[in-house]
Amino acid sequence: MTQQASQIIKENKNKIIGLKQTLRAIQQDKINQVFIASDIEDHINRKIDDSCKEKNVPIIALNLTQKELGKLCQIEVGASVVAITK
Repeated sequence: MTQQASQIIKENKNKIIGLKQTLRAIQQDKINQVFIASDIEDHINRKIDDSCKEKNVPIIALNLTQKELGKLCQIEVGASVVAITK
């Protein structure tokens, strides 16, 4: 993972954390880019991938676990997906 990706996630106030909220926001064309944890399950990966392809949203696969991504987002639990809103 690049240092840049973690900076974007850490510093951006306009972010959505979590699968359901991210999928909903993608469908509503509110997302600029999506970051996914390295240890998410295949079916989650497919859902995100399909939605992002449909709306031409770039996906950045991070070299972070869900736990590490959650910590980066300053939440107590793991995060499989983080999206940056427009």
